[in-house]
Amino acid sequence: MASVPALAQDATPRDGWAIHPTDKPYSELVLAVKSAVKANGMAVVTEAGPTGAAASRGITIPGNRVIGAFNNDFAVRILALSTSAMIEAPVRFYVTENDDGTATLSYKKPSFVFAPYVDEGGATLTEIAAELDARFEAVATSVNE
Repeated sequence: MASVPALAQDATPRDGWAIHPTDKPYSELVLAVKSAVKANGMAVVTEAGPTGAAASRGITIPGNRVIGAFNNDFAVRILALSTSAMIEAPVRFYVTENDDGTATLSYKKPSFVFAPYVDEGGATLTEIAAELDARFEAVATSVNE
């Protein structure tokens, strides 16, 4: 089985991103995120990552999973304000495996993701994005406990 050099989690601060290192192993963090998403009134809408597909090709890479989370209430409310903004849904969590066996949870804050549509959606879209920010932060906090 071929392998590629392990990629260290890029914890470089980026505009609009939240980065939460954890002590959890990758597979445990993936499960914890999914559970916390549900506990915070959202659903896992999408899930993808290259790790399994690479393994099926004989290539070993660190764990890497994107988990899209949203709920219909937010979708309906945002659609009433900006049809274009819905291209950003679901908003995604990013779980990455670190060289030391731990994993990191990262995401673009929903307020950052929906900011380009505020001219169209107004203050109400900003408020909805802030609600989503709070839910995403709650997910991050709960998986780190």
